[in-house]
Amino acid sequence: MYAIVQVRGVVNTRREIKDTLKMLRLHHINHCVLVPDTPEYLGMIRKVKDFVAYGEIDAETIESVLRTRGRIVGNAPLTDEYVKGNSPYGGISELAAALASGEARLTDVPGVKPVLRLHPPRKGYRTIKRTAQQGGALGYYGQEINLLLHRMR
Repeated sequence: MYAIVQVRGVVNTRREIKDTLKMLRLHHINHCVLVPDTPEYLGMIRKVKDFVAYGEIDAETIESVLRTRGRIVGNAPLTDEYVKGNSPYGGISELAAALASGEARLTDVPGVKPVLRLHPPRKGYRTIKRTAQQGGALGYYGQEINLLLHRMR
């Protein structure tokens, strides 16, 4: 499972990149989506790599982000009771484990919004003009995406 966070805006950007971000449901800066590890999504990620930060997310981080920033229809917070009553999972922790292993998708729980609206990271982004390997905030983070999401919770 990949976490994708939009870092840069799309003003003066090519149409195909805007369309790909729209297909990923990334409409604003600091929005995050969780996508499965499939070739289709990897191609989309490669196309928008200069506008997003992405990496493999673990179950603990998924649980933390869903508890703090997860929303259901009506902008109510996602709770254990809602997950238990509307899905086969016993709570957010079981859902997070299933998401991390690839057995479930966020759409398995009806009414959960697929986009997580995060805060800007504490202490800010390093720079939004360079990749993570060059000391910036863009591109592939690997497991370090968990640290970024922890700062954005």
